[in-house]
Amino acid sequence: MQPIARWSGCAAVVILVGAAGANAATKLTEADFGKTPDGAAIKIHTLTNAHGVQARITNYGGIVVSLDAPDRDGKMADVVLGFDALPEYVANPTTYFGAIIGRYGNRIGDARFTLNGVEYKLPKNDGENCLHGGGNGFFKRVWTARALPNGDLELGYRSKDGEEGFPGNLSVTVTYRLTDANELRIEYAATTDKETVVNLTNHSYFNLKGAGAGDILGHQLMLNADRFTPVNQNLIPTGELRPVSGTPFDFRKLTPIGARIEQNDEQLKFGKGYDHNWVLNRTGSALALAARVEEPSSGRVLEALTTEPGVQFYSGNFLDGSVKGKGGKTYPRRSAFCLETQHFPDSPNRPAFPSTVLKPGQQYRSTTVYRFSTVGARKK
Repeated sequence: MQPIARWSGCAAVVILVGAAGANAATKLTEADFGKTPDGAAIKIHTLTNAHGVQARITNYGGIVVSLDAPDRDGKMADVVLGFDALPEYVANPTTYFGAIIGRYGNRIGDARFTLNGVEYKLPKNDGENCLHGGGNGFFKRVWTARALPNGDLELGYRSKDGEEGFPGNLSVTVTYRLTDANELRIEYAATTDKETVVNLTNHSYFNLKGAGAGDILGHQLMLNADRFTPVNQNLIPTGELRPVSGTPFDFRKLTPIGARIEQNDEQLKFGKGYDHNWVLNRTGSALALAARVEEPSSGRVLEALTTEPGVQFYSGNFLDGSVKGKGGKTYPRRSAFCLETQHFPDSPNRPAFPSTVLKPGQQYRSTTVYRFSTVGARKK
């Protein structure tokens, strides 16, 4: 059985769009994006590189509002789900479209955990569970924005001791960089003044045909994982690390997402599709490949690399077309997928899982890369 990597510190999540390459300064502009119901002014920050690739990010929830990626013919499309305006994000917070997720991404069972003999009770916002840091997690917070000299965007937030039930004052910065190699890099850094638990991620919903351009069942997925963490009916891990071999969870080779999604499998029934954590094949703390997704019609490819021990692959099972997204498009069931790099769900209650405890004097470190490229010949 392979060892599971443990982190010792400071959050840095990286999103790369395009091939790896130079870290040239980019153009960074700012515009008004409205006000929250309590009057906080929100901005939209546009990062543009030398090739005209853009990433638009708001300081409300650190949301990646839009993200361009070229197809095999060089045609750009926005490949992340979202909304055109702030009121829609405020009105639909539990979509989590593009947002920073914290203080604890994914689920904590029974909305409680014990640390140093003290039990901490959290909000129950997912049945009996706490999901994505509670109903007022980082995805709903107003972050302080600062433009850096090299064209990077830095967002800062201080999560107070006791916020959503979590102990410790947690100081977080998130830095976004778009390079001329079409790379959007997001670096998180976090420290605490009291022992706490931390699990940060990005919750972008991807459709490589373009946001609102149909379902993702024909996208071909590879997950670099021999095992996954099966769940109970409340989607909380049982503690088992189950081999994927012989199950619908075996994506070790490129396989259409929809190939086995309707099989008569208990785990698929619990998740209403894929909504599970895969145990990545990795040793040590270096960046390693987690997933690769290819979309045949456009030729777009998305690779996810990470220093995290796990990735939550979610097949958009709870999207239902009830909200209108960008350009008035609807997002029906399974019209996007998520690759949320992470420590495992419910780790604070599972001592055998990689630890998510952060202590004073430590830094939380994590790096994730979403890298876009293309396959196939250009059309003549």
